[in-house]
Amino acid sequence: MDITTIIGIIAGIAALLGGFLWEGGQAGGLLQGPAALIVFGGTAAAVAISFPWRRLRTVPQALRLAFGTRPAGAEELIEDLAGMASTARRSGMLALEKTAENHEDPFMREGLTLIVDGGDPPLIRKILELEIDKRQEKFDSYAKIFESAGGYAPTMGIIGTVMGLIRVLGSLTEPANLGSSIAVAFIATLYGVASANLIFLPIASKIRARGEEEVQVMEMMLEGLLSVQNAENPNLVRRKLATYLDDVETGAPVGTDGAESR
Repeated sequence: MDITTIIGIIAGIAALLGGFLWEGGQAGGLLQGPAALIVFGGTAAAVAISFPWRRLRTVPQALRLAFGTRPAGAEELIEDLAGMASTARRSGMLALEKTAENHEDPFMREGLTLIVDGGDPPLIRKILELEIDKRQEKFDSYAKIFESAGGYAPTMGIIGTVMGLIRVLGSLTEPANLGSSIAVAFIATLYGVASANLIFLPIASKIRARGEEEVQVMEMMLEGLLSVQNAENPNLVRRKLATYLDDVETGAPVGTDGAESR
């Protein structure tokens, strides 16, 4: 799990709450069930109206992308591709058939299968680029759901505040309660603006960042697969693919020692 996403949300809420308490506010005054129902229920309803069910059911996948971590680092994939290039130079493309069947990354499996089957390099590039474009569109569709929620939430907060003020104006005969009633009315606006800027929009940004990173890794794999098909020197494959490492999340640097370079 990506702890930075969770820490960021908790730190943002803590900062708002801490500032409120510092000014002498009471934490219980921020807990208003009707305001939460209007803002979060209304936002959920607006999002449901905006997107078809087939898009809405991808929300769990989008959250896994935002809060999770990539299972494989780019450096491991580079080593895999360098090893495949070495195998291709020694034994030919058919020696990669078992790797094509068993590799854990589906994009890598697809590319290797096309190579083992003797596909034409320009055609393989076109097929894999279409797959990359499809993955990019999927990430964009994930982010748009949360961006939509981030747009609706402040508006729902304003609606909740207006509804609260209507109730306040209906009880002007009790001036002693006006101050607290107006404060309660504005809680809805707080919920809407805070949730948009601390939860919905940041999650959308994280999804886009993760999506860009995964697409970058896929582009790296595409170049590596074409290098394998060309039976390029494994060391040269490492050096070429290492240029992608500055743009993606990585662990240890890619090594070049012990490489087979025949």
